[in-house]
Amino acid sequence: MMRRFKHLFSQFLSSTSDQNFLRFIHLIENLVSKVLAIAMIVVILFAVIDLGRFLINDLQTGNDVPLLKHLIEIFGLFLNILVALEILENIAAYLRNHAIQLELVIITALTAVARKIIIYDSKEAGGDYSGLAFAILSLSISYWIVRHVNHSQPKE
Repeated sequence: MMRRFKHLFSQFLSSTSDQNFLRFIHLIENLVSKVLAIAMIVVILFAVIDLGRFLINDLQTGNDVPLLKHLIEIFGLFLNILVALEILENIAAYLRNHAIQLELVIITALTAVARKIIIYDSKEAGGDYSGLAFAILSLSISYWIVRHVNHSQPKE
């Protein structure tokens, strides 16, 4: 019995070698990335349907200028979809290259902050833009540094 246990234990240790474990991690990463991509596609489709429904309802109200009344809300819906598309692109880039592309992540963050600025209600927030300004400045500097480093390195 003890000999059998030692044999099973040694087989377990050999099957959990670093290489096998890393293959298992890679498999899980790919699976999770694909599930996230599918989930993001569903989110994007629902967001597009929501935008279409909003536009149709707004046009059917019969107001003189229905779209202008809700222009900021419409821009917010459009930009939500653009941010979701950027996130989907990040996931697709990860699946292609098996690495997170920092430049894409920063661009996605800049798009999200730009969305926040476009739909920003200064009456509700008291008109303080300092946090958003700092976020934009930080992200812009980060983007410039990453882009400069990426384009100054020789291509392989």
